[in-house]
Amino acid sequence: MSPSKDWPHAPIHRLDSSGIYMVTGATVNKEHVFATAEKLSLVEDELLTLAKIYEWQLEAWAVFVNHYHFVARGSEEGSLKKFLQHLHSNTARKTNRLDDTAGRQVWYNFWDKKLTYERSYLARLNYVHQNAVKHGLVWVANQYPWCSASWFERTASPATVKTIYSFKVDQLKIDHDY
Repeated sequence: MSPSKDWPHAPIHRLDSSGIYMVTGATVNKEHVFATAEKLSLVEDELLTLAKIYEWQLEAWAVFVNHYHFVARGSEEGSLKKFLQHLHSNTARKTNRLDDTAGRQVWYNFWDKKLTYERSYLARLNYVHQNAVKHGLVWVANQYPWCSASWFERTASPATVKTIYSFKVDQLKIDHDY
């Protein structure tokens, strides 16, 4: 097989160190590994902490029992691949300690998409903010504690919130079978 040919059975990870990405990470077999408030908070806290360390500016995020999504803007200095490896390693180790399941594989994989079109970027921001509603966990996105919707609504202008929330997400190609 040619080295430039993509493997058909795995997501393509063409990560450069700058740009805006949407990332989705999923647990092995979509298992509900993070099924407690403590574990959801653990993943969210690690995500927020490591994003700062690796110089990735989170613009939207949502953490669930078996997956997460985020949209982030990268810098020239921070490696997305290293950031995600560190996130997955830390959260797996800490969760396995809580569950007394040392060595268990927690994360299956991650999928990333570099966002280069403004409309695609804005629609994905809306998708991530509203994902807890889509999953039927809350009626209003800002009521889900492990996502950025309430932060976004507090910090962005009302016009920006209205604009982002107006973008349709039904045409986005995102694996969301969780």
